[in-house]
Amino acid sequence: MSPALDSIFKAYDIRGTVPDQLDAELCRRIGAAFARFAESDRLLIAHDMRPSGPELAGAFAEGATGQGVDVVDLGLASTDLMYFAAGHLDAPGAMFTASHNPAQYNGIKLCLAGAKPVGQDTGLAKVKEWAAEGLEPLGGRPGAMSHQDLLGVYADHVRSFVDRDLLAPRRIVADTANGMGGLVAPAVFEGLPFTVEYLFPELDGTFPNHPPDPIQRENLRDLQQAIRERGADVGLAFDGDADRVFLVDQDANPISGSLTTALVATGMLAKHPGATILYNLICSKAVPEIIAEHGGTPVRTRVGHSFIKQTMAETGAVFGGEHSGHYYFRDNYRADSGLVAALVVLEQLSVAGGTLSELVAPLDRYANSGEINTPVDDPVATIDRVAEAYADADQDRLDGLTVDAGSWWFNLRPSNTEPLLRLNLEAPTAEECEARTAEVVELIREVGGEG
Repeated sequence: MSPALDSIFKAYDIRGTVPDQLDAELCRRIGAAFARFAESDRLLIAHDMRPSGPELAGAFAEGATGQGVDVVDLGLASTDLMYFAAGHLDAPGAMFTASHNPAQYNGIKLCLAGAKPVGQDTGLAKVKEWAAEGLEPLGGRPGAMSHQDLLGVYADHVRSFVDRDLLAPRRIVADTANGMGGLVAPAVFEGLPFTVEYLFPELDGTFPNHPPDPIQRENLRDLQQAIRERGADVGLAFDGDADRVFLVDQDANPISGSLTTALVATGMLAKHPGATILYNLICSKAVPEIIAEHGGTPVRTRVGHSFIKQTMAETGAVFGGEHSGHYYFRDNYRADSGLVAALVVLEQLSVAGGTLSELVAPLDRYANSGEINTPVDDPVATIDRVAEAYADADQDRLDGLTVDAGSWWFNLRPSNTEPLLRLNLEAPTAEECEARTAEVVELIREVGGEG
């Protein structure tokens, strides 16, 4: 297997720097491989605003049409628009994006018809193998290229998740970070009773204002300043491919992915009483508590979209949330959409009246460490030694190590790509959270060495 392919084929997608790791010729090979793997007579392609997108997507299309497969080019799109298209048109898709990564990166997110995920264990390994071999074009008629614009249909679909008659006027600032939110958010908010001001709506894959990575607090500063200056009710921060959203309240305080998961869950349970709701295992303990209090059935899952989507299919869950800002909806082909999540929250805010901070306050029950990364020599051995140190506490290995000591708990997971461990810890108070976090980090360094 080519070392070059090893470096760009990740657990859930393909991603690397252009052109040294990912170039047109490699995309042509990947296009042929995916066309063969998908076993469909047509494929969808789309790209985000990165300058390399049109060339790489075009090369991918050449590889696919060489296998006799028709290609429908959706043009500029957000990742959730691609997932919607794969469901709406019942066709496999390839989205060219590197999400929140810097400008020199690009990548490909693949899905099958119905927006079914393609990850390492569900086809990505086979695509990698065939791309390494290099499939020759088939004899006979090459596939045809066509173009389709689904932005309007997609916007209608997103709006279908709320009752427009319940929506009340609110002032919103949306920071789209020169990413695809600048295209899709205005289309979705058109005709709704909100006043929306956009920061950096110009599509520019060089990201001249700030990185399109809203999970990093420093990238929220422009949005926070605009909220204060405009007296906005809500701030929305989108990542580069606009499938994730982070909320900021009227006082410019960021709202965690866990609290947003809990908030969206209550909105979905109001529409689907008694439904199953998924949350990943680094979400706050408040999330399953709130789901149960609102009559739902909480189900804990591993981190990662392929696991969430698989569990949604198995349980029939109407919604699933991740602490990282991904929110999945059964009626969105089990795919994630930051804009659907934003509208569900805005509907709740409209019904409740008051402020976003007042809406969130009853859900904010614990203090959390945020994700802390520590380099170690051997992640697996280190996890085992940490587990031994907390042998008296409840533990599970659903995803890394989760230790529940009663009043406080933590999860320790290895990175997919680097020799480091990711710690998430939660406790009843900020003081205990800080002390317990220092305790666990010191233990990790002591037993794990420095990677």
